[in-house]
Amino acid sequence: MTRVLDYFSTLVAEDESLPLTEAALSLAQDAYPDLDLQAALAEIDELVLRLRRRMPDDADIRQKVGILNRFFFRELGFASNLNDYYDPDNSHLNVVLKRRRGIPISLAVLYLEMAEQIGVPVRGVSFPGHFLLRVTTPDGDVMLDPTTGHSLSEAQMVEMLEPYVASAGDSVGRALRMLLQPATRREIVARMLRNLKAIYLQTERWQRLLAVQQRLVILLPDNIEEVRDRGFAYARLDYLRPALEDLENYLGDRPDAEDATVVESQLHELRQRTRPDGSE
Repeated sequence: MTRVLDYFSTLVAEDESLPLTEAALSLAQDAYPDLDLQAALAEIDELVLRLRRRMPDDADIRQKVGILNRFFFRELGFASNLNDYYDPDNSHLNVVLKRRRGIPISLAVLYLEMAEQIGVPVRGVSFPGHFLLRVTTPDGDVMLDPTTGHSLSEAQMVEMLEPYVASAGDSVGRALRMLLQPATRREIVARMLRNLKAIYLQTERWQRLLAVQQRLVILLPDNIEEVRDRGFAYARLDYLRPALEDLENYLGDRPDAEDATVVESQLHELRQRTRPDGSE
């Protein structure tokens, strides 16, 4: 295991102490191996210091949210990268900090960090297709769009949700209530990694995909499907023996899996290429 993965393993070892911003920022090390994480974290802290100067001592939660929104979206100019939404750098917080452009979840991580430092109770919500923010106020919870800071009505969220639940035949209203539950820090990092995973699969960037899979296996040690997918990534790169090991472990754990035939076919090919005569 490389130094970078050792560091990531330490960050995500315990749910209670998992530092969301640092763990999310560390994902960029796969693309930027010389990234100075501490400098990037210090940059965020400096932004929070600027924010604090705008905050009255007696500001209540709603006032703090208003000031944070003006600072984050207007003054700093954070927004969605609509021109290149599937650029992997939209998930790399070091680049998001520099460009002030990202996707909902990366913007949300930065917003969450700033909100926490000024005492605003905000949680992330892993809403389908568009990560959200949930702010707790004395008058109740408010859902925010992390790309604009705008509050979302129930009707707007139902409309956003309809494409994801119609095929399941579920009640949109019931599904909405379930999906507005706060996400854990581990779930947030996993969603960021799976965004990158989808991009690298689509663009066939296998080495980057393998790096993402290594992290997912560490982050979600009980998810055997991520071990399977790491095996497929190894196979794409002709790392034959690690691929064999991962795929055999998957079938050993899920012998009746729906994709067992596909995995067995890949295993047969790999075994053929690792014959004792040394020809791989």
